[in-house]
Amino acid sequence: MTDPVPATGAWRAGDPPGRRKWFTGPGALALEAGGVLPGYTLAYETWGTLAPDASNAVLIEHALTGDSHVAGPAGPGHPSPGWWDGLVGPGKAFDTDEVFVVAANVLGGCQGSTGPASPDPDGRPWGSRFPAVTVRDQVRAEAALADALGIERWAAVAGGSMGGMRALEWAISLPGRVASALVVASTAQASAEQIAWASPQLHAIRADPGWRGGDYYSAQPGEGPHTGLGIARRIAHTTYRSEAELAVRFGSSPQEAEDPLRGGRFAVESYLDHHADKLARRFDAGSYVRLTESMNTHDVGRGRGGVAAALGRITARVVAAGVHSDRLYPPYQTERIAAGTGTTAAVLDSPHGHDSFLLETAQLAALVKSLLG
Repeated sequence: MTDPVPATGAWRAGDPPGRRKWFTGPGALALEAGGVLPGYTLAYETWGTLAPDASNAVLIEHALTGDSHVAGPAGPGHPSPGWWDGLVGPGKAFDTDEVFVVAANVLGGCQGSTGPASPDPDGRPWGSRFPAVTVRDQVRAEAALADALGIERWAAVAGGSMGGMRALEWAISLPGRVASALVVASTAQASAEQIAWASPQLHAIRADPGWRGGDYYSAQPGEGPHTGLGIARRIAHTTYRSEAELAVRFGSSPQEAEDPLRGGRFAVESYLDHHADKLARRFDAGSYVRLTESMNTHDVGRGRGGVAAALGRITARVVAAGVHSDRLYPPYQTERIAAGTGTTAAVLDSPHGHDSFLLETAQLAALVKSLLG
């Protein structure tokens, strides 16, 4: 029998720390949307050794449901293996014999950094009171972490999807602190379709009775918003893969001995059910809502004269790559970034859709080598 899903899959004080370290911000953080976060903490991990002049530092940015665990096995404190494990380590593309890699759990996240599941100054979970944070707020918090680590300028900032948004924002808002940037399967501005895909996901979570207006952290296992979060994950995961891949892998076949004519599932439904349950056990619905909203409001041109003007601020060498089968962040969005930075867009040749930024290790390694070369 499967154990009930916990109210939240967030990392919480008392859980195994794994490889995490923690940085506490120097004070209150004024937020772009208004209001102030009175204090914040970022969980982060590092690999390699920082050079005496800090010239070899690389920042890797995770996507929506990622975290700081870029490399290494699953284990206590880390329910999943490193999400770019094939790229980070001795002799790999991000060669930790040469570069010092830093990865932080994003502000608003749920794997050790301050977010909705975190305690407020009075010790209660922030829940519904956690303020809206933008990609720019998240980058400002990361800049404070870089200061604390003694890193004035990153040799590279790299990320895919939501991580690519932060990599791009770093290069625009703090151009003197970024030598190069790798932006994969991402965009300079959220599109109507991306916001539209996010909308039913947010509605599903908020419509779940277990959501309790965002204040569900004292709920017993099985009584949190896991149903709504699972629906959101099913919708999102479908957009992460290509139609062609789903057709080849599953077609309209039933799931093993189940019969869809008699209440059973199709194989593709079982696949989505698996990913929905897996996410609900390792992630937090409140963070999913807040981070999705930060992606929806991502627009590098806001208050800067438009996207083209914002991209024109970049002084870093940029490698922008799309995926030819990506239906969520289609290649034309990568081409817009490349055109705005005077480069040529790269294209990952993969049937796996948006998730190719996690899967195509060999192609990504070639991009990283061109970035750091």
